[in-house]
Amino acid sequence: MKKHQKLFGSLCAGLLALCVALPSAARALTIGDPHELGFVEFGIPSGDADRTNYVNHLVGMGLGSTDMALGQTFTRSNNDFGPLPTAVFALNGTGTSINLNINLYSYLFAKYDGPNYGSEVWFVGDLSGVITIPATAGGYGLSGWTLFGPGGGNNTPDSGTAAALLGLGLTGLAGLRARFGRK
Repeated sequence: MKKHQKLFGSLCAGLLALCVALPSAARALTIGDPHELGFVEFGIPSGDADRTNYVNHLVGMGLGSTDMALGQTFTRSNNDFGPLPTAVFALNGTGTSINLNINLYSYLFAKYDGPNYGSEVWFVGDLSGVITIPATAGGYGLSGWTLFGPGGGNNTPDSGTAAALLGLGLTGLAGLRARFGRK
C-alpha cells in the first residue's frame, strides 16, 4: 500500500509542477470578440480617473445598449459576463503585448488614436498570462492601454490556478495518509 501512496503522491506533485511550469499561450483579443465589454466614443479626456469612470459606466449599462454620458457615447456589447465588479485603476502601458499575470485584472481599456476613433474595453477577468490586442482599430493606431483590477464582485481563479491548487491539495492528502494512515 505504501508503494501506491508514494506513486500517487509523486504523480500529484508532477501534475502540480506541470500546471505551474507550462506557459499559457498568448491570447489575441480583437475588436468585437467575445471578451468585448463595449466601446467608448471617443474616450477624451483620457486621464486615469476618466478611464475608470468610462469603464464603470459600461459595467453599469444593459446588454446591447447605447448611452450618452460623461461627454461620451457608450456602446455596451451583448456579451454577458455575469455580475461584474467595479473597475479600480491598476496601471497604464503601451504596446500590443500585455501580461495579465495570474488573473489580477478585470478590464482592459485600449485607446486608439486620440480624437479620431475611440476606446475599446474588454473584460479580462477570466484570462491570465500574456495577451495581445490589435495595433490598430478603425484604421487608427493604439495610443495606450489601462488595466483595471476588481473592486468587488465575483473573481474566481482561472482553470490553470484551480488545477494547480487541486494538485497541491491532493499531494497534501496523500502525504497525510502516508504519515497517519493504516499501517
